[in-house]
Amino acid sequence: MRRSFFGRNAVQTSLFLAVLLAVPFVVPNDYYLSICILACLNAVMVVGLNLLMGYAGQISLGHAAFYGIGAYATAICTTSLSLPVPAGMAIGIGLAAAVAWLVAIPTLKLKGHYLAMATLGFGIIVSIVFNEAVELTGGPSGYVGIPRLACGGYAVETDRGFYNLMAVVLALVVLAARNLMTSRTGRALRALQVSEKAAASLGIDIAAHKRFVFVLSAALAGLAGVLYAHYLCFIAPASFGFSASVQLVVMVVLGGMASVWGSVVGAFFLTVLPEALRNFEDIDILVYGCILVATILFLPDGLAGGLHRLLAKCRRAKVPHAPAD
Repeated sequence: MRRSFFGRNAVQTSLFLAVLLAVPFVVPNDYYLSICILACLNAVMVVGLNLLMGYAGQISLGHAAFYGIGAYATAICTTSLSLPVPAGMAIGIGLAAAVAWLVAIPTLKLKGHYLAMATLGFGIIVSIVFNEAVELTGGPSGYVGIPRLACGGYAVETDRGFYNLMAVVLALVVLAARNLMTSRTGRALRALQVSEKAAASLGIDIAAHKRFVFVLSAALAGLAGVLYAHYLCFIAPASFGFSASVQLVVMVVLGGMASVWGSVVGAFFLTVLPEALRNFEDIDILVYGCILVATILFLPDGLAGGLHRLLAKCRRAKVPHAPAD
């Protein structure tokens, strides 16, 4: 049964990757391709955050901090310390994971609103450090001179090349997340969401599983951060503040809690939507808010859940009913 799950996940992810790789042939110019790159970066983070929130039931309102830690760590390592880009990226992801492990020890003992406030406080502290440590981070003006992504003498110079890389990275993250959720660890995380007491009675190590999913989620945010830094070659604290963390949470809820595909849908939807609303000029924020409210009201299980119900309804409509006696 597990092999069939893994095989089905691999097939679905392969189809998803094929669709992603076809996007450059459809979009009219590199500007829209850059939006797709940002959508893929957001999707990597949101998949990780959904593992934490949707499956394990632990909320985080400071997740953009790990995104920023990864970005600034690789930026400093590859510019000030002149380390190779792969080494800087590894340090960025590792530092985000290490900080998450340290934060998780006291923070994940809290629950509900207290956990949300603790992660919010952590995110604000990191944001202040990014702004105030001018000699290290460049302060509000940002950090410049970050090298392009390169490995083994090959540099990713074009948006199309970087997009293809992001498509592969996102597909691998989706495949790993879906396989994790069908594994024994994934079932333990689902049990945490339902009832921690019941999970503990079954012999599940609550603290260890909470730390694992928190660190994994932060590592994925760090991965997105290092890729973001080497894509734009410039980073600023404004990209990693409280508003960015809230936007990630909205992407999780809007796409669908406890749904890996919902994470991808929510990330792409909320990344592309502001660009689609540019034609509305002064009322774009109003339209944006109305769309979000309407979606949450009429699609309580998210965009992915609504799409799943629609497809199921279409399948039932195609099945012929037996004639009545």
